[in-house]
Amino acid sequence: MLRRLIVNADDFGFTRDVNEGIVSCHREGILTSTTLMATGLAFRHAVELAKANPSLDIGCHLVLVQGLGLPADVPALIQAILLRQINLLTVLRGQLEIVFKAGIRPTHLDTHKHTHLIPAVLDAVLRVSEEYGIRHIRKPADFHRDRSAPLATQAISACMGIALHSFDGKLERAHAQRTDHFTGFQLTGRMTPQNLAATLAALPEGTTELMCHPGLLGGELPLANTRLKQSRVDEWRALRSPLARHALNERGIQLITYREL
Repeated sequence: MLRRLIVNADDFGFTRDVNEGIVSCHREGILTSTTLMATGLAFRHAVELAKANPSLDIGCHLVLVQGLGLPADVPALIQAILLRQINLLTVLRGQLEIVFKAGIRPTHLDTHKHTHLIPAVLDAVLRVSEEYGIRHIRKPADFHRDRSAPLATQAISACMGIALHSFDGKLERAHAQRTDHFTGFQLTGRMTPQNLAATLAALPEGTTELMCHPGLLGGELPLANTRLKQSRVDEWRALRSPLARHALNERGIQLITYREL
C-alpha cells in the first residue's frame, strides 16, 4: 500500500510573516496545504497569496478560542458551551462566510487548538461541513508516541487519541472524510530537520496529514500573541531542508493535497 502525505500549515492569515513563511515552504519545500484563519489580522494578505499560488491547497482553520469576543482558552470554551454563552454554529458559519466571500473555496476543515475534539464542537463542525460542502476534516491525534517529546506533550497526545474513539464514529455517520493518520502535534515547537525526517521515515501505509506551523520572524510575529515564534522559523527551515526531501524519496512517500482525496 502507498504512503501518501499531506503537509498542512496551520495559521495562514495570522501575520504577514507567517503567511510568507508558509508560501515559501510550499514553493521551496515539502508543504502542500494550509488552513486559513478568517479571524487572522493578515487574512487579506493570505487571500492574495493563495490566489497567486493556486497549487497551494487551502482549507479553513476554524477559531473558537483566542479570538476577538471568543473564550481565552479551551477550558473557558467548554464553560461557555455548558453555560450556553456561545453559539458555535453562528461563529463557525460567520468565519466560513468570510472565507467564501473572499473567493476561496476550502477543501478541508480543522480547528485552532484542536477544539473539535470537544463533542459539541465536533457536532457543529460536522454541521457546517455538510452545509458548505467541505467534506474533509482533520483527525487530530499522532499515530505514534514520540519518546523524545516532553512528557506533558506525550500525555496530551495520548488523551487526544482516546478522544478519537467517539470522533471516528461521528465522522463515519456523517459521511465526512479524514486521512488515515495524523502527525505533527508532538513536533510542535521542537521541529528540526532530523526529527522531521525521523517522523517521515516512520509513516505508516495509507494517507497521513502532517500538521506544521512555519513562519518568518519579520515585523509582526514577534509582537503576536503566540508562544510559537522562533520555532516557526525552525519549522520553516526543516520543511525546506534536503533531509526532509531525502526522507520522502527514501520511503517512496507521495506528497498530495486534500483536493486529491
